[in-house]
Amino acid sequence: MSYLKISDFYFSGISPLLLTLGCLCWGMPYAQVVPPDISTQRPNIIYILTDDLGYGDVGVFFQNQRKNANNRREPWTFTPNLDKMAADGALLPHHYAAAPVCAPSRASLLSGLSQGHSNVRNNQFDKALDDNYTMGNVLQKLGYKTAAIGKWGLMGSNRWSDDGDNWPAHPLNRGFDYYYGYMRHRDGHEHYPKEGPYRGVKEVYENNNEVSKNLDKCYTGDLWTAVAKKWIVEQTNDEGKQQPFFMYLAFDTPHAVLELPTQAYPKGGGLDGGLKWTGKPGEMINTASGTIDSWVHPDYRDVTYDDDNNEATPEVAWPNVYKRFATTTRRIDDQVGDILKLLSDLDIDKNTLVVFSSDNGPSIESYLENEPYEANFFNSFGPFDGIKRDVLEGGERLPTIVKWPAKIKPGHVVKSPSISYDWLPTFTAAAGLPAPVNSDGVSLLPALTGQGKQRQSLIYVEYEQNGRTPDYDEFTPTNRERLRKEMQMMRIGDIVGLRYNIQEASDDFELYNVVSDNQQTKNLAEDEDMLALQRVMKERVLQVRMPNASAQRPYDREAVPPVSVKGLESGLRFYVYKRLTPWLPQLEAMKPIVAKRVTKPSMQDIKARKDEVYLFEGYINIPQDGDYTFSLKSSGRSFLKIHGANVIDADYGFEAGTAQEGSVKLATGYHPIKIYYSFDSKSSNLLELNWESSTFSKSSIPENAFFTQ
Repeated sequence: MSYLKISDFYFSGISPLLLTLGCLCWGMPYAQVVPPDISTQRPNIIYILTDDLGYGDVGVFFQNQRKNANNRREPWTFTPNLDKMAADGALLPHHYAAAPVCAPSRASLLSGLSQGHSNVRNNQFDKALDDNYTMGNVLQKLGYKTAAIGKWGLMGSNRWSDDGDNWPAHPLNRGFDYYYGYMRHRDGHEHYPKEGPYRGVKEVYENNNEVSKNLDKCYTGDLWTAVAKKWIVEQTNDEGKQQPFFMYLAFDTPHAVLELPTQAYPKGGGLDGGLKWTGKPGEMINTASGTIDSWVHPDYRDVTYDDDNNEATPEVAWPNVYKRFATTTRRIDDQVGDILKLLSDLDIDKNTLVVFSSDNGPSIESYLENEPYEANFFNSFGPFDGIKRDVLEGGERLPTIVKWPAKIKPGHVVKSPSISYDWLPTFTAAAGLPAPVNSDGVSLLPALTGQGKQRQSLIYVEYEQNGRTPDYDEFTPTNRERLRKEMQMMRIGDIVGLRYNIQEASDDFELYNVVSDNQQTKNLAEDEDMLALQRVMKERVLQVRMPNASAQRPYDREAVPPVSVKGLESGLRFYVYKRLTPWLPQLEAMKPIVAKRVTKPSMQDIKARKDEVYLFEGYINIPQDGDYTFSLKSSGRSFLKIHGANVIDADYGFEAGTAQEGSVKLATGYHPIKIYYSFDSKSSNLLELNWESSTFSKSSIPENAFFTQ
């Protein structure tokens, strides 16, 4: 590819047409990226999240295998509606949680950020979700009506006295037009908010109003479903409005309290059956009658199993706690089936993208007195080892199903690995536009639809918890009672790198082929052909994250390693893209309308346009190991990435002309760098990148520090 000076293309008065023709004539890559006709193509989107539902708890993933084996020592459960959803859509057996516990997992899901960038990490329940892009506000900006229903737990305080006016990260402040549910994390530990038989009375909010006084006998799984159905119907009843909708439906079941519904699931489903919102105080939904915490599904009421592995002795009844769990998961199955039937009744099912998943692996918690719960009764972890709070496969793999009849063929199985923060880019892509540049995820549409080339997902998890993996016979001996503490997991291809109880950055990864070795029994780290991957893993986990003072790691102070590159020349590559989004976008799926080489990241000689996005890309040569603070000042939106780390975010909520800083410890050598910019100011056209370290004061980065291939 040939390169020309910026002045050859960009000076005052040149027409966009001549610029385009010039690009074509000189062989420059050019693609006119035209926004789709989103008025007719944008799907409705529903993301259904369950709480502590394991990979092995869904029939099509694992329970059906137990049923078919008919081993009386191994009880099984049923999820017929989810099985049908999978048959009608896509199964994602290699889909991972961003974290193996609730709060950080949900924060990463909603923000599109890995645990290397999310502001909510470890066990930071009720911490305010960062004021940045979320599933809600990006889809709002694309014309969607948005709702969050169910468990939130990311509002910004865990003080009981706080109300909606004091929560900075209330869903209404994070991109949702409507909210109904449990605001606090701990409230989700009780499934009857007004009666609170096990965990006390809880508060339910509709937007900023506390509404639990009228919620007599409302089982939360039923309540959230009835509200969700009501809201969906309201979106279709708006006269003359073709506005698509996005719903984040976050159940608090089957989490540890394991309470039962009041009665059988109402017959039918959809518009004319199933759960209904009545709006009558004291009987707000049509299952708010009878006796709370009483109804066991008939499939499990009298079921028995071979508890002692002796066919000569009589079978015994399932313990009560497992009847409860099975009833709860079956209730979720009914609730999902009810919503899918509603979409069909409203004739919007074909162009509605529905995702069903969980927040992490299965729990072993029980709030029932003297009734412990063990995840190995149903093997809720599936064919894997590990549970909630483990970064082993059993704590990380999620039972994920996607249905979108207009785009996804029935019975499709996605074999490539993916992770929960991929959904934000997937949803924006479904709406026709790229995701914000800060996102760590990629669109999964190519893998789901079979159209286009699927980009590789970044599968990365970091988490700390001072506990141990259960001592289950089902687990391989090396995974029983594993001390957790600081943990990391990264998957590249079929290989998962795993570290437990990390002491320092040099600790080796255990390496497992999780396609052929589900239980991670054979550590491949000593194989000679894995030495290069070991080095890549150690480098990569430092290159895709930024330290966070609220969740300090033993590798935070390790210098980010450089890359090994040859044939570099001075300068940077400069690209111009058509601007299609209100944010700085991920540019990997777009083609530039201008590509050339420049000496440094500067807009000084460029006549910027508001309908364009600019990218400077190459390598920065770090002269010696040390802490480097970068400062980015611009008259528009700007963003700095070094490797895969988000060093400076001056995109969301940017203030023109204000310098933003980011610090990172870098090792001597060449580091990939990207500077994004879009022009928003009516006056100046400014982009300044400075640096400083312990050996020199703040200054402009010299031209001889930048290189490109």
